[in-house]
Amino acid sequence: MKVLHVIPAVAPRYGGPSQAIIEMCGALQCERTDILIATTDADGDGRLAVETGTRMEYRGVPTIFFSRQLTEAFKYSNSLACWLSKNVNTFDLVHIHAVFSHSSIAAARACIQKKVPYIVRPLGSLDPWSLKQKRLAKAVLWRMGVRQMLHHASAVHYTTVEERRLSEEGLGINSGVVVPLGVHQDSLAVGPDDFMTSFPEVRGSPYVLLLSRIHPKKNIESMIEAFTVVTDLAEHKHWKLVIAGYGEPHYVEGLKQLAYRSCADRVVFTGWVDGARKTQLLKFASLFVLPSYQENFGLSVVEAMANRVPVLVSNRVNLSDEIAAAAAGWIVDLESQSLQQTLSEALRSDGERARRGAAGEELARSRYAWAVVSKALCDLYERVQSNDERTSGRGEREGKRVNSQ
Repeated sequence: MKVLHVIPAVAPRYGGPSQAIIEMCGALQCERTDILIATTDADGDGRLAVETGTRMEYRGVPTIFFSRQLTEAFKYSNSLACWLSKNVNTFDLVHIHAVFSHSSIAAARACIQKKVPYIVRPLGSLDPWSLKQKRLAKAVLWRMGVRQMLHHASAVHYTTVEERRLSEEGLGINSGVVVPLGVHQDSLAVGPDDFMTSFPEVRGSPYVLLLSRIHPKKNIESMIEAFTVVTDLAEHKHWKLVIAGYGEPHYVEGLKQLAYRSCADRVVFTGWVDGARKTQLLKFASLFVLPSYQENFGLSVVEAMANRVPVLVSNRVNLSDEIAAAAAGWIVDLESQSLQQTLSEALRSDGERARRGAAGEELARSRYAWAVVSKALCDLYERVQSNDERTSGRGEREGKRVNSQ
């Protein structure tokens, strides 16, 4: 089956969605699919150093890039839209990632015009909390094409049951399917000497890790404040908080100033990490935290669990019900006292952290391994294609594909 994946951008700075699309398509290549990603060269204010308009291998996955024009938020690309209009009917199925972006609206329009079935993965953007952010711009885009995109979709792909519930209750959508994201359980051997070389500022202290795109919705200010209160206690003074990830420089600088005023050198900012350095941070962490206002999935949370690290997340992280059911971590609400008390409890007990870390590793292995997830995605693709063939006729679709080549 030929499947086209369309996403606004894949530069690492965009966090989980960029990582997930590459790993997803890499896993799908091992299944029953012929994959291509179509995207833009957007990379914040700059551009990825890639050739545009030509199919290439990007991080091991067949990809075709197009130049982004106009705004960073909308990532408009006329060349991508033109290519989609000409080529979308050479694919059996299109998987659209994101909603309020030009690439998504253009892909849906092309699919509707050429009668190609498509699936939409909204990346949490249909959650009520997300819809309230930049509300006016989203209202305009809703009328410009998002409403039509969702109406004609063969399926809406959610990554958690809670994401589907929150989205469908407010919008009246009933075509939702839940297939989670996956993670690789990294087998890279990491020794303490390697870790100390990479992160000398930690200096052998136990640490709490927050690894994520640095953004206001992650509620990092509350985490710094709670960590300050908890580590002012004598029993926790030896702990550090490590914050890893990329964010807007002005916002990151404000967080650094808050941390310095609150607890000086007990908070460490590493900047962007990937590869071996990211693996080192995960494997040596004593606790992973993500107290976000909203997370439709939380890929970094599953990565932590895959590395046997217990997690502490807010109840707005949509994986929280699964984590609680597996006893793989601690769940807190957004009230500061709850975060402080639960953080103190988690730091106090080595044995409890070990038990919850082991439970998280089992959960990641059984439910979130890419081998499991890619099979579920292939099954979804085949159901969608089968339904499309019954409603539109196999001969008509195949004829159109042959004539377009």
